[in-house]
Amino acid sequence: MIAAVDHSNEADWIEGLPLPREQTDLVGHEAAALALHEAYRSGRMHHAWMITGPKGIGKATLAFRFARFALSHPDPMRAPPPGEAPLLPVDPRVAAQVATGAHPNLMHLRRPWDDKDKKLKTLLTVDEVRRAAGFFGTSAGSAGYRIAIVDAADDMNANAANALLKMLEEPPARAMFLVLSHAPGGLLPTIRSRCRRLPLEPLSADELDAAVTALGLEVAEAERPALAALAEGSVRRAVACVESEGLALHGGFRKLVDGFPRIDRSALHRFAEAAGGRKGEDSFGLVADLCRAFLSERLRERVHAAPADLIRLAEAWDTVARVVAETEGLNLDRKQAVIALVTALAATTRG
Repeated sequence: MIAAVDHSNEADWIEGLPLPREQTDLVGHEAAALALHEAYRSGRMHHAWMITGPKGIGKATLAFRFARFALSHPDPMRAPPPGEAPLLPVDPRVAAQVATGAHPNLMHLRRPWDDKDKKLKTLLTVDEVRRAAGFFGTSAGSAGYRIAIVDAADDMNANAANALLKMLEEPPARAMFLVLSHAPGGLLPTIRSRCRRLPLEPLSADELDAAVTALGLEVAEAERPALAALAEGSVRRAVACVESEGLALHGGFRKLVDGFPRIDRSALHRFAEAAGGRKGEDSFGLVADLCRAFLSERLRERVHAAPADLIRLAEAWDTVARVVAETEGLNLDRKQAVIALVTALAATTRG
């Protein structure tokens, strides 16, 4: 009997679901996949692509799908044209190697595991990025390109970013970089300028529904609109909502804000207790997102409001940012943080 592999030390891991390197289905992003397919077959493939878009919409899944295709067809000029779906077919042996992280011509750079503290490091370190220099400096394990997936570039510190930039400026022969970014505006302009940009859009409600169904998650028909609104086109966020009872939290949050400027203190404490409970870390992030979305909606509605109203919204936005940063950075009590967040939101609705 083969023992199950423990992936809990990987940043993309969600219990019971495949990692992006294991996921062979791609929901949405067909135009982006087609662009990669055709660029590869042209024989004039740019050495660095920056795949951008919000977290959890399939950037890594697309990157690994392309890697499987390119590694299955090492000669671009002999790669098959797009069929019913781009970046297919692939060699089953290559797919198996990619799924296990064992293909000699593929490197996945991401936040490393800290054996001492038994948790993922918060940054994609310079030592991790420098591994690529050794990877590209050795003889290829097989014919074709060597591919490095940087997942995600947003996690790099300054030294790691400079190390990546050096390789992008002087790329080795037959080297290819797939640089994933949730917020490319925060990256070095010199890194952005050396990559061909491939932006991905959040999944539509229908695509999100198809992705969630394909993953085997059960969502009641009546809850699907709320899940689509919460997930904002991100499969990862949809899964987190389902797994962490996010739909129930969303309902509790809506009841609280519908009563503003009055705050039902009993309901607020129940809500804060739920958000800071057993899965509090995931739920707190969702609550933070709900608060930001509330303020964004208020700002759109009141863009021409009196200066005093806009000042209150700006102050609330600063409060939310500060409370979230301090709570996550210092591991403060999440229940008290949720109470502070909701109180800040209520203040924006007072005349």
